[in-house]
Amino acid sequence: MHTAILTFDGYNELDSLIALGILNRVKAPGWKVSIAAPEPRVTSMNGATIDATIDLDEACAADAVIVGSGCRTREVVEDPAIMRTLRRLDVRRQLLAAQCSGTLVLAKLGLLADVPACTDVTTKPWVIAAGVNVLNQPFFAQGNLATAGGCLASTYLATWTIARLQGLPAAEEAMYYVAPVGEKEEYVDRALRNVTPYLEPAAV
Repeated sequence: MHTAILTFDGYNELDSLIALGILNRVKAPGWKVSIAAPEPRVTSMNGATIDATIDLDEACAADAVIVGSGCRTREVVEDPAIMRTLRRLDVRRQLLAAQCSGTLVLAKLGLLADVPACTDVTTKPWVIAAGVNVLNQPFFAQGNLATAGGCLASTYLATWTIARLQGLPAAEEAMYYVAPVGEKEEYVDRALRNVTPYLEPAAV
């Protein structure tokens, strides 16, 4: 199972890298997590530069795709080449998730036309303007689509993705590993409380 985290120039580290860290706690055979970008190297909103491990074309073939957020997402959705590539994303065969301003990408792709979504407070007006009903909660999923709002809600996207692709026990184990000492049960319980109401009975 391959998960691609779409990471653009100006990316938010708390979105892409927290999800990357949690997802990589899964050690199942064939499990792979990649940073996908339109360029070989991208720089975060705070100046942290990372190398992409795959391009957007490869990301479109992944089993799950998480669209990270950043300070330049409105430029991303105005880029014809990027959006043309991302139109190959298909919710019928993939899990598609978005974090904060990444929700705007899914909205502009027409994937949220009939699905309410979560996003951050800054991006909310733009997502509403794109015709999407924005919820006042950290996480929501319907079928193979999931969105989260607020940087630290990236833990919920990671939990949902692992649960859908690898099962709920694997998601619990990954979250337990990264949760603070002395608060592990509390963190795991919070993640499950937000995610399990939206879990489908089987992965894609």
